[in-house]
Amino acid sequence: MGARPILAVFAVLLILTSGGALVAQSYAQGPIGADVPAPEFEARKIFFMLFLMLGPIKILVPFVEMTRGTDPRFRRRLARRATLFSAAALAVAGLLGRGMLESFEISLPVLSMTGGIILFLVALQTVLQQSTGAPAPPQRLDPVADLGSALTPLAFPIIVTPYGIAAVIVFATLAAGRYEQEFTVGGIVLSILILDWLAMLFAEPIVRWTGTALQIFAVVLGVTQAALGLQVILQNLSVIGIFAVGSG
Repeated sequence: MGARPILAVFAVLLILTSGGALVAQSYAQGPIGADVPAPEFEARKIFFMLFLMLGPIKILVPFVEMTRGTDPRFRRRLARRATLFSAAALAVAGLLGRGMLESFEISLPVLSMTGGIILFLVALQTVLQQSTGAPAPPQRLDPVADLGSALTPLAFPIIVTPYGIAAVIVFATLAAGRYEQEFTVGGIVLSILILDWLAMLFAEPIVRWTGTALQIFAVVLGVTQAALGLQVILQNLSVIGIFAVGSG
């Protein structure tokens, strides 16, 4: 029974993203700004770009600390509510943010470069955080009174980070009006949310058996995404005409 409400909200989110969801496998000409082609973003790149911002790696340790000593039923309810709140927040952010950016008629290359800058800064923060130490863990929850924590701090800002919302707004604007692309990236976002949900359900064994490996993977992923962010920035500077970037 617990999985049905989540799947229902995922379906609603997928419908909402058709009106303003995230990015797609490629960008041709867009409805915003000048008739300048934007660089291509494959679905694989989009997944990696959003995985660091919205994915489960950053959720596991805080969720374990918050729910230590609680029963499995409470953890399942908390994970379900947090996932639903996160799905709703991303849908609203995509729709409202796209409307605001479209009203300013910002060009596609500028929007795309903004996404690259966000990606680079988040990836750099992830890499540097491994040397400075993790932030203080959230306070342990009371199983009776603290289901409201599914909204804050779990859904926001742990799952749906501020920079994740910023990326969703940029990607929603870039994908506007191209339904196939919107559904493609909407599916990517939904898959990441499902991974978040599953990670919370099995957070304790995952952290127990793969804690060190996850930290190493986070660094490798961060370095890769920092390089991808720089590549996006350089490609868009080339599109704008500031300088040329060689192919290859």
